[in-house]
Amino acid sequence: MNKNILKQLNNAKRASMLFGLLPHDQRILILKNLVKELRKNKKIIIRANSKDSKKISQNNPMRDRLVLNNVRIEGMIKEIEGLLKMPDPIGEIFDCRDRFRLKICRKRVSIVVIGVIYESRPNVTTDVAAICIKSGNAVILKGGKEARESYIVLHRIIRRALILSKVNPEVVQFIDPKIKNAVSDIISANGLVDVIIPRGSSSLINFVRKNATVPIIETGAGVCHTYVDDEALLDASAKIILNAKTQRPSVCNALDTVLIHKKVAKEFLPKMAKLLKEKKVEIFADTGSFKILKNIYPKNLLKTAKTSDFGREFLSQKMSVKIVSNIDEAIKFINKYSSKHSEAILTENKNRSDRFLKEIDAAVVYVNASTRFSDGAIFGLGSEIGVSTDKIHARGPMGPKEMTTYKWIVSGKYNTRK
Repeated sequence: MNKNILKQLNNAKRASMLFGLLPHDQRILILKNLVKELRKNKKIIIRANSKDSKKISQNNPMRDRLVLNNVRIEGMIKEIEGLLKMPDPIGEIFDCRDRFRLKICRKRVSIVVIGVIYESRPNVTTDVAAICIKSGNAVILKGGKEARESYIVLHRIIRRALILSKVNPEVVQFIDPKIKNAVSDIISANGLVDVIIPRGSSSLINFVRKNATVPIIETGAGVCHTYVDDEALLDASAKIILNAKTQRPSVCNALDTVLIHKKVAKEFLPKMAKLLKEKKVEIFADTGSFKILKNIYPKNLLKTAKTSDFGREFLSQKMSVKIVSNIDEAIKFINKYSSKHSEAILTENKNRSDRFLKEIDAAVVYVNASTRFSDGAIFGLGSEIGVSTDKIHARGPMGPKEMTTYKWIVSGKYNTRK
């Protein structure tokens, strides 16, 4: 293991022992100081971010994830302010029972040291740090080299907030992206890191899944579908498709594939196309939808879909379209190609929506709503560390409470077991 990384991990582990015991008021103070420091240093953040942004092409869809401006920094601040209002996730006593003259309960505690490996999105730095501070965890931050200048400034601001709050700044560690094999070192640091959360491309997530010896919580790539049923309100459905695809196409809850019931395809596709062509969305259409769209959609934006265009996370103004015979085919298709992130049905038929909710295997399942709502702040968690596609420990948007575990506490009166 790299000597610098080993030192950082050891420092974080030592600092974490006291950090998880801090009273909630002091953790809140850190977050308040972080808000102040972010507002005070906006120009410095934007200047550093511009150095990163210049290195990536204007046409690269990842650029949208990378860029920070006044609006986005305020968004980062609002996420932290949301956490200020949330109850303390640590120390809750729950699930108590009396057994054999013993008082047996569970108590919520911090996980201790969390490692987060991410790409392209510098805002993740403060989102993750703030959630870990709220939940009493030390954190190891390993961002990608494409946003190095932004990470350096943001980490300096986080350390400043900790120091102002009289808390050991070693609880938040930033691993320099220039260090070779840093990811491999972190994901095999058993005894120093308690859980790894990868956030980024499918290649990053696959690498972590295959090579980690530290337990992981997988925040999988978002291959998101929306099924338009033959009993959907078509005008409203077209607006949902527009929002889910174009409101922010570079994020994991953006729409990738639309499935349309064959009975409404001729009526719905023109409605959808009218909205999408204004945003210059490139459509990869199956044979049936291509025939309907070819005379009404710009030729340069319409392609014949290949098998590889389904089950694909586009992260840009691109999407695939397929006509299906019924809800049975839609459910089967989604469960085959889904990354188990966010899936939606648009319909006025309650039996079908109930069936969709029951049979679709995903972290978040929607009826008559855009998949873009899959977000910790929107769900009332204050913020999120990611959207888990796992089924163990946490699933869906993960806020401060999901960054805790529990221990059993048992009180007796010098009891012995017979």
